[in-house]
Amino acid sequence: MTAASAVSGAAVADLRAPSLRRRLASFLYEGVLLFGVVFVAGIAYSVVSQQRHALQGRQGMILAMFLVLGVYFVWYWSRTGQTLAMQTWHVRLVGRDGQPVSRLRALARYLASWVWFLPSLAIAYTAGWHHSAWAVFGCVLAGVLLYALLSFLHPQRQFLHDALCGTRLIHWRPAPPARPAA
Repeated sequence: MTAASAVSGAAVADLRAPSLRRRLASFLYEGVLLFGVVFVAGIAYSVVSQQRHALQGRQGMILAMFLVLGVYFVWYWSRTGQTLAMQTWHVRLVGRDGQPVSRLRALARYLASWVWFLPSLAIAYTAGWHHSAWAVFGCVLAGVLLYALLSFLHPQRQFLHDALCGTRLIHWRPAPPARPAA
């Protein structure tokens, strides 16, 4: 049994990285889906903590969102290798060997993936741009695009956090439905 068939079962797997365009489309779609997850978690946090003002308990809210996002990603990646957005764009997370990832490896990837945002947020804060939403947005957007382009330096076109964590993104399609016998 090959690594491709071990990962996919009856599905069609290609152990090459999906195109950068496909991965960024999945990334963008993930952001849209996560808006709902963060919104519901924010309401739950506000009710539980009896938050009456947006600035009240904001550090607790940030920590709660960090934990909720961590649970979301670790659960999906360790269970099926795909979040909802990854399923839509036919992208799957596997280990370097093509096998499913463990919870610990998924957690390491979640923590390492913050490198998408933290450097550009730190630059924006250090430069004093944190008072301008557009400046922070532009800095984060530039940082994300630069980080994504760095994947072209990896021999298998993987992102830095995947290379560090021993994971990889692959192109994956579910098996076509079986035709009924005539």
